[in-house]
Amino acid sequence: MKFSEMPYERPEPEAVKAALVSLTEAVKTAQTPQDAFEAYRKYDELTGRFATMGALAYTRHTLDTADGFYDAEKSYFDQASPEIEEYTQDFQKALVASPHRAAMEETFGSLLFQNIEISLKTFSPEIIADLQEENKLSTEYGKLLASAQIAFRGETYTLAQMGPFHENPDRQTRREARAAVAAWCGERKGEFDRLFDELVKTRVRMAQKMGYGSFTELGYYRMTRNCYDADMVSAFREQIQKYVVPVSERLKAEKAERIGVERVTVYDDALNFLSGNAKPQGSPDDIFAHGKTMYRELSPETEEFFSFMLANELFDVLTRKGKSVGGYCITFPLFKSPFIFANFNGTSGDVDVLTHEAGHAFAAYRTRDIYPTALQDYTFETAEVHSMSMEFFTWPWMEGFFGGQTEKYRYAHLSGALTFLPYGAMVDEFQHNIYANPGWTPEERNACWLALEAKYRPYLDNDFDFYREGRRWQLQAHIYERPFYYIDYCLAQTMALTFWAESQKDFKAAWEKYLRFVGFAGTKTFTELIESAELPSPFAEGCLGTVASSAVAWLDANPVKDE
Repeated sequence: MKFSEMPYERPEPEAVKAALVSLTEAVKTAQTPQDAFEAYRKYDELTGRFATMGALAYTRHTLDTADGFYDAEKSYFDQASPEIEEYTQDFQKALVASPHRAAMEETFGSLLFQNIEISLKTFSPEIIADLQEENKLSTEYGKLLASAQIAFRGETYTLAQMGPFHENPDRQTRREARAAVAAWCGERKGEFDRLFDELVKTRVRMAQKMGYGSFTELGYYRMTRNCYDADMVSAFREQIQKYVVPVSERLKAEKAERIGVERVTVYDDALNFLSGNAKPQGSPDDIFAHGKTMYRELSPETEEFFSFMLANELFDVLTRKGKSVGGYCITFPLFKSPFIFANFNGTSGDVDVLTHEAGHAFAAYRTRDIYPTALQDYTFETAEVHSMSMEFFTWPWMEGFFGGQTEKYRYAHLSGALTFLPYGAMVDEFQHNIYANPGWTPEERNACWLALEAKYRPYLDNDFDFYREGRRWQLQAHIYERPFYYIDYCLAQTMALTFWAESQKDFKAAWEKYLRFVGFAGTKTFTELIESAELPSPFAEGCLGTVASSAVAWLDANPVKDE
């Protein structure tokens, strides 16, 4: 079904609650495993419909934040979802306590129940109002970013539309563009501070009500960390500092020389070559035309997937006033359809939509018939392996997008994957520090960010008050909207670079491993998926050293002449 034809109907909350009460009772009184299975089937259908309507409301709201109808529907789900969660939790409690659990585990596997038990640790009826407040504040933050109208050289631009100016070969243009963004943000720094203050207080209040020592513990449960803990994450960050930060410093120093600056400043960081970054050739239609060729030639599975996406208009990628910033992939369970949202701006990021976000969508499409729906869901680091690895598996087709600039693209893509890791680790450590010190003032948070920049990105010189004050993090939406969702990117990038190294040796064998990794969906944990693909764990000591060495060896062997 085409996206425009997908019917939206606001779920009647009392009817949903009543149905969940009835199904909960059905599980409690089930006389046979078949009775329990039937109750679960109806639950899966009911919650799938509710999730689909919520996803449609969210997506259509982000497509046009000025649309009054979907703005109201998004607000409705911000309020209704926590209330419904109380009833879904009651059902889940009955399910895990059922005498027929063993029979269901035989069919569905034990991970389904393990994840349910984790989810039960994230909710209590007494935090419903707090969850509603958290949703409201997150929506406000998204609207704030989407509202940006930045004056630059006689024109007005959104944040996404400013992107090409940040990588302009002319340094004065880059500086003025970054100054314009910094000025807009600086004028609203009080609003950024207020929203985050209230989010931290709300999250800490929830953790306290539920008996946790800090929000960090609750935050890890909310991220469904089912196979690693905070200590393992801390050790992983230490590996990044040990093995990747020195490599990142070297690559940034080489870039500074390449683009003719003494040191990389905040307004130089997006430029990779003095002759200009690689840019896709042609119109959005041309990009999609080659994307179709690319996925047809990559594999029969990707050909089927991409044809489905195009036929059902499951992309919205053109930036415009009122559209939310960024990009994402979302799924509509009722229609078994993923959807890709992005903001094309004429940079290489436009191609990344057809690789990164399509990696998410491909995984969702490949596993859309797994039952029950909960087993289609995987944890976030797993999802990012799908997307980041697809970026590298599509390397052989980049010439169709970039022509003579292809080698510039590959060099920047691989080096960018490495230099991203310290930034991702910095975001994660920042969040751990924030929730270990929830009483910090805005100034103390900003000081923490600056200290972490010195630790993880010592090569970067800041400019303009917004950045010098340590406020760069206020443009990182995950910190506001999805606490502790960032180390997932680092874990996934490590695995993606591992897949890349494997593909350099034997592309077909590496692709088969990737298909196997994707195909298990949420039936295995992240570490189990890695084992199934016969790849080293990113948590293993030395893994990042191997990853970094392989990538640097390729970069050294494939220098790009900047002309």
